[in-house]
Amino acid sequence: MEKKDSSSSFTIGNRTQDRSWSCVPDCYVIPSSNRPSLAPETANVPVIDFSRLRQDATQRANAIKEIGNACHQVGFFQIVNHGICQSILDGALSVASDFFKLPTEEKVKFVSNDVRKPVRYGTSLKDGDDKFQFWRVFLKHYAHPLSDCIHLWPKNPPHYRENMGKYCKEVRKLALEVMGAINESLGLGPSYLSNQMEDGMQVMAVNCYPPCPNPELALGLPPHSDYTCLSIVLQNSAGLEVIDKRDGKWKLIPDVHGALQVHIGDHLEVLSNGLYESVVHRAILNSERIRISIASLHSMGMDEKMGTAEELVDDQHPKKYKDSSFRDFLDFLCKNDIAEGKNFIDTLKIKA
Repeated sequence: MEKKDSSSSFTIGNRTQDRSWSCVPDCYVIPSSNRPSLAPETANVPVIDFSRLRQDATQRANAIKEIGNACHQVGFFQIVNHGICQSILDGALSVASDFFKLPTEEKVKFVSNDVRKPVRYGTSLKDGDDKFQFWRVFLKHYAHPLSDCIHLWPKNPPHYRENMGKYCKEVRKLALEVMGAINESLGLGPSYLSNQMEDGMQVMAVNCYPPCPNPELALGLPPHSDYTCLSIVLQNSAGLEVIDKRDGKWKLIPDVHGALQVHIGDHLEVLSNGLYESVVHRAILNSERIRISIASLHSMGMDEKMGTAEELVDDQHPKKYKDSSFRDFLDFLCKNDIAEGKNFIDTLKIKA
């Protein structure tokens, strides 16, 4: 095998999608204990027919119960019949792919390690700052209010703003409905925090995972949970793994055409007082194709503090978490390397 270059990393103009690598540079090789399997076990993930929430009371009640069970047992579920047209899903994936194919000089206009910037392009997590680098290129941008954000997005490819904007609007409406259903499953009612979520943050993480010559040595993203209330993920192929809380093993999420993936995030864990735990997940790689994923992350406003619902706290169930905001998470991200296992949710847990 060709000798790896221990100092190589995908710097500007030399990123994973800009050249072919015959081996994995040392800075991307993760410890052997954390390496993925080339033949991962497939997860048995709950699939929710979301159209049932819009039917009669019995159908809705049954769907709400299924969602509650999925949140409690797995922290993750897939939704089908969600109401977003396939053409909108395909359009978003298409312009995402086209963005990453642009010449380097177009993409570097958005390069930044400042996690607070409303639009930024980069690779790994924080280029050059983290101990381990990850086999990913990304574009992140705010998406709500859309009219305040969209002019900051890339102008190229030509239909990026139009296609991604359509998807952002539709997935945000869906996220608010999902959040209502989750709150209903907690016994809080579908309108609980609805105003705060309406006025809250939507951040899009558009990810590209190029082919990796040795996918068993590296990861696209390290194990982590999302800081959000919930995240909704669209992907063009399988590559997302979650920790199955029932046996502690990594499981691959199956690729279901047209389905969307729903992750329970840290702020929902706080809201539920730990009844619904945020799901730990990671991105694995393959050697043959580019994988694209688009994560729509939803939380309350930048400085709005998420706290545990008073209805879920009593003498037998004391409050387990501190209140926190999206800005608190950004401050945490600036100071910590999540690749080393430092998780935001751990900083919120109240020690007994």
